[in-house]
This record gives sequence, structure tokens and C-alpha cells, in this order.
Amino acid sequence: MFFRHAQPSSGRPALKALAALFGATLLAVAGSAAHADATLEKIRERNRISVGVILSGPPFGTIDPVTREHLGYNVELAKGIAKTLGVGLETVSVLAPNRVQFLQQGKVDILIANMQLTEERTQILDYVPTPYEEVGGGALIRKGSGIANWEDLKGKPVCVSQGSNFIKPLVETYGAEIKAFRSQSESLLSLRGNGCVAAVHVGPTMRTLLKEPEWADYELPLPNDLIPSPSVIWVRKGEKDIQARLDAIVRDWHRSGWLLEVGERNGLQPSQALRDLHEKYRDAAPLADSRQ
Repeated sequence: MFFRHAQPSSGRPALKALAALFGATLLAVAGSAAHADATLEKIRERNRISVGVILSGPPFGTIDPVTREHLGYNVELAKGIAKTLGVGLETVSVLAPNRVQFLQQGKVDILIANMQLTEERTQILDYVPTPYEEVGGGALIRKGSGIANWEDLKGKPVCVSQGSNFIKPLVETYGAEIKAFRSQSESLLSLRGNGCVAAVHVGPTMRTLLKEPEWADYELPLPNDLIPSPSVIWVRKGEKDIQARLDAIVRDWHRSGWLLEVGERNGLQPSQALRDLHEKYRDAAPLADSRQ
């Protein structure tokens, strides 16, 4: 009835209806984006940030056998973020196979979980642009194996964690046969039981293991770490506010040299990339306000 009495030449009611519909759609999209980008606001409202960390062993993370307190490099970074934001902290133990799901499902606010930057991961998550370190893979191998180069792993079983970024180069570049485990500890147990010829995990952890008597029969004989990559903090897709806030915090860590101190305190030898970032930001202005 309405359209029958409208003047064909004007079409204004129809245009207004379309404009209203389009406007409502934009509001819905904007509302969805705002909801998706509400992590920083929620952290402040609850006065606590929840951080997913991997506690697979020193230097990155461990659990005190008596107090059950979470300790290590990843945990110290989480504490540093909470302190700067002026909120409490909850660290949540995650594993390589479930860390992405924990973040996507909102079980944690961010991830500091031995998760290096890869193109595949950026398809499903966002990340803090400034890295906090650079880490590659070290191959722990029983002495006398005759394996001296990454190429020597061709056709041989290699233990890794599920979801590891080392799987792709091990298979595509070096032709290794992958045995993926739910955790690093399961992978290392398989190595000790001769289930594989090498276990490939983050280099600092492998070097730390060699200081323990039970690993006296093993070594890291390969001349270099596998694909050294930026270590970054991960956030959910579209969460630009928390991403920008954390990036400012990480840059300030580089400025002050705090990351160098944390690494050395936890037995993590700082990479050249970390030293370069310190030089890059050392003359920057300090972070002004903990709640900006």
C-alpha cells in the first residue's frame, strides 16, 4: 500500500529504508567489533589478567613441587605485564596442542607460551608486533649417534610437540619422520626410550637439560638452531586495544633492558636479536602511565 502511493520518480521512502537497514548493519558490525575488542576493558573491570603459559621446564616455565607456584621466564613476563597494567595476575598452564584453543575460547586473555611467529598462526590469531625474544629449535640427540647436521635426520624419526613450528622445516627441508606428542615431556620420554633419534624443542630448554646429570649421555651436536623466529605475545583476532597496549609495554621492556635481565636471571642466554632490539629502543621515552 505504501509503495503504491509513492511517486516513482523519487524513490525516497525506499532509499530511506535501505539507508536505515545499511546503518543498522554497520552498527551491528561495529558492535561486534567492539565486543571482540573488549579484552583490555574486561581486564581492568575484573582487575586481573589471565595469561596462558607453557610450564614444560626451565628456563621458560616450571611448577614449584612444594608450593605449586608457577615460575620461570614466561611467568616473569606475565608478572611484568600485570604490574604495568596495575592489575592482578592468573597464570594458566597450557600445552602446545591446546594453547590456541584456550585463547580463542576465552580461557586466557593472552598467550606467552613458547609460540614463535609464523604465517600460519597469523591466520587464526593476532600478535603483539614487537617480539620479546628470538628462539629456534635445538635437537637433543644421544651421543655417538653419528648425526652431525640437520640433513642427517632424513628418513629418521624425530620427536616434537604437537603444533610445533619446527615440524614444517623438519619434514619439508630435511625429510625427517615426525612423531608428535601432546607435551615436551612425553617427547623427551620417547627419546630416552629410543622411540626417536632426536627431540627438537626450543633451544634454550634443550641446553638447560644438558646441565642435568640424567642427560649426560645426550648432546646438541647440530651446528645451529632450527629456524630462529621471533617470540611474540598472542591475542585473539581483532583485539587491537590490548595488542597496542602490550606492544607499548614490550617496547619499554627493550628500552630499559629489563628483558635482558629477566633472561639472564632465568638462565636464558639473550639472542643477538634481543640485544639489537634493546639498542633500537634504548633512547625511547619511558612508558608514562601504567593504565594508559
